[in-house]
Amino acid sequence: MNKNWPLWEIFIRSKAGLNHKHVGSLHAADADMAVQNARDVYTRRNEGVSIWVVETKHITASDPDDSDQMYEPAKDKAYRHPTFYDLPDELKHM
Repeated sequence: MNKNWPLWEIFIRSKAGLNHKHVGSLHAADADMAVQNARDVYTRRNEGVSIWVVETKHITASDPDDSDQMYEPAKDKAYRHPTFYDLPDELKHM
């Protein structure tokens, strides 16, 4: 492994899942190598159906220290929470 290779964030969608979940990071020379290495490292038990790789430098993230300021406006919008709705039992994945 070459530490000069870019860092990639790895997301796996499980067989039972509806979304991809972050499972870790790895270094790889390019996206194809990142997918192959992610398959070898993170899906050894054949649990995944899809792999996403994103070069870390392309991710923009908020600062956890700013979370109060960032999420404060949403606190007064209680209607956005599903507590006011009766959901039918047939509705799954909500």
